Amino acid sequence: MSPGPDMSTDLYAVLGNPVEHSKSPRIHALFAAQCEQRLRYEKRLIARDGFSQGLHAFRAEGGKGCNVTVPFKFEAAAAAAQRLSPRAALAGAANTLGWDDAGVLWADNTDGIGLVRDLARILGRPAPRLLAGFHVLLLGAGGAASGVLGALIEARPAGLDIWNRSADRARDLAARHAEFAARHGVALRAVAEPEAGYRLLINATASSLDGMALSLPNATLHPGVLAYDLMYAARATPFMAQARAAGAAAEDGLGMLVEQAAESFALWRGMRPDTAPVLAAMQTELRGPRD
Repeated sequence: MSPGPDMSTDLYAVLGNPVEHSKSPRIHALFAAQCEQRLRYEKRLIARDGFSQGLHAFRAEGGKGCNVTVPFKFEAAAAAAQRLSPRAALAGAANTLGWDDAGVLWADNTDGIGLVRDLARILGRPAPRLLAGFHVLLLGAGGAASGVLGALIEARPAGLDIWNRSADRARDLAARHAEFAARHGVALRAVAEPEAGYRLLINATASSLDGMALSLPNATLHPGVLAYDLMYAARATPFMAQARAAGAAAEDGLGMLVEQAAESFALWRGMRPDTAPVLAAMQTELRGPRD
């Protein structure tokens, strides 16, 4: 009989639906090896109407903390409403959960800081006022968009527009962040149609997960624009291919995934891993070595 899992290690997981594609277990395994931490990290497929049951089952198995992905980020914040970090409270969504020493569930959102740190790497600009002079378009108004909007505002773009197929959801997201944006001197608005003049487009919709391109005006994507997809894949996502066909630069969200995972790891384990070698390893494993 083969031995079961080593129960002396701490248990973590990513909860989502779908979740099979997730690279989070590999990333956290690399972090654990680097930081000499004993833990195991699993994928948990949760029924779309069963987040609460899945979370409780995970905890009953000894779970110490978990990441949460689509479509459960809003539910994750609601589950830990008594212990929301300021980031999760502003977003109304959470991607990182844990239990304190008293067994109380807490929630945070590391998506935004993960995105901003990866943009700093790509743009080669320091984090303070990272997006100064940029006019930014955020595509989407779901859990992913909610998680990154606060950090994008803190990066101080000249203007930040939100577009979503459901205009009401875009307006609600903008309204929830209106005071925060005003405090940071950022012009924030929901728009009925994307416009020309953006320097950065961020795709926070599920379009690439569904294998679909977005319907955008021709003037939106052009040379000089950076198109960033929160999704990642072995090949260019449909959004990235769409952007490159129009002459824009394009990046996927693998770097963001590594950075947000590092923030989650630090919250759980009290130490921050070095993300550069982990990102390099993940890029090689996902896409093969570069020439």
